[in-house]
Amino acid sequence: MGNSGSIVFLVVLSLVSLILSWYVFQALRTVMSQWDNPTARTSISIAYWLLSTVYIILTVLSFKTIFQTGEIVGYPQMGINLFLTVTVTQVTVIVFLLGEDIVRSVQGAVNYLSSSISPDESYIPQRRKFISQLALIAASIPFAGFVYGVFKGKYNFKVFRETIYFEDLPEAFDGFTITQLSDIHAGSFKDITAVKKGIDLAKEQQSDLVVFTGDLINVAAHEITPFIDAFKEIKAPYGQYSILGNHDYGDYTQWQTPEDKVNNFNELKSSHQKMGFRLMLDEHLTIQKDGERLQLLGVENWGIGFKSKGDLEKALKGVDERDFKILLSHDPTHWDAVAKTHPSKIHLTLSGHTHGMQMGIETPLGRWSPAKYRYPHWAGLAEEAGRYLYVNRGFGFHAFAGRVGIWPEITVITLKKKLA
Repeated sequence: MGNSGSIVFLVVLSLVSLILSWYVFQALRTVMSQWDNPTARTSISIAYWLLSTVYIILTVLSFKTIFQTGEIVGYPQMGINLFLTVTVTQVTVIVFLLGEDIVRSVQGAVNYLSSSISPDESYIPQRRKFISQLALIAASIPFAGFVYGVFKGKYNFKVFRETIYFEDLPEAFDGFTITQLSDIHAGSFKDITAVKKGIDLAKEQQSDLVVFTGDLINVAAHEITPFIDAFKEIKAPYGQYSILGNHDYGDYTQWQTPEDKVNNFNELKSSHQKMGFRLMLDEHLTIQKDGERLQLLGVENWGIGFKSKGDLEKALKGVDERDFKILLSHDPTHWDAVAKTHPSKIHLTLSGHTHGMQMGIETPLGRWSPAKYRYPHWAGLAEEAGRYLYVNRGFGFHAFAGRVGIWPEITVITLKKKLA
């Protein structure tokens, strides 16, 4: 974003934050309106606006620093956490107030047209204390959720299991298990003990194969160094394989020289090896079991709106079209745009990238995340014409240092032979 664009964004951000704060204050003022102690009302009002002012300044400074450095670390990350927590809380309050204001406006129009009240009275009814109280109580739910997400939820590792049936799966691979990790974003981690709990959970699955589908770091290769020894404990009988994600190329920071960027990228690739993972760069490997085989394909990042360096044709070179194929591709839009309609049938694509936006709701009755407005497939399993995509919700986190409702994921996929 250019300098003028950044300034416009920060000005708009300030104004929107101020408007939201003012609107929420209407609920607080309504609740306090019947208090007998005017000093308490004044004190709370002053405290509210002081805190709101500090919040808006911190938010603006955080975004300004992010625009200048290209990195979301330290106090800017705290500012992002605060911004998302406060904004979602404010919007919850405003949903109630806006609904009430629509009703009040209709009632005011009716009163005005019918002349049913005296001229010295307001046509528009006063806010009801009950609605404002209900709004503030309801807003405490997302507020508490975000606070939990920042301090605990981001390390609340969960195992997600899927069993997928294929008619043409080789018999030897019936029951074959794959553990998938994705989006580690090591630069965001601060609690190595909590990270090790996630790693231990992955080890406990004892899958036949382990894959990692990109974004090992945020910006620089050194971020993964403190965690290499822990991740290299993850082992599988048929190996550990990995690919690159959009963050792994070092594109999201400023390097002093082009050579520094190249050296960082080489160090990043070396880190995969140190972790015991075979990094796949637009290539395929044959997994053999009891005289039968499947092909594991791994491509560099390819995504709509992001770096599209991956070369699926190169990875498929030398692969028999009749072979059962599993593709590792970081961005699920690669499946939508290419893999699901490729002339050579790719049976299963494993992706990550979306993080499920690290916030949302998932229940047996349905699920929602802001990610749905950007990605057709933002988490879990999708299928079209017998070709499957699984999108991992991510092991780590980025930008927003938390997770609310969309928990860090360890995926275990079981391949099964579908009976004719």
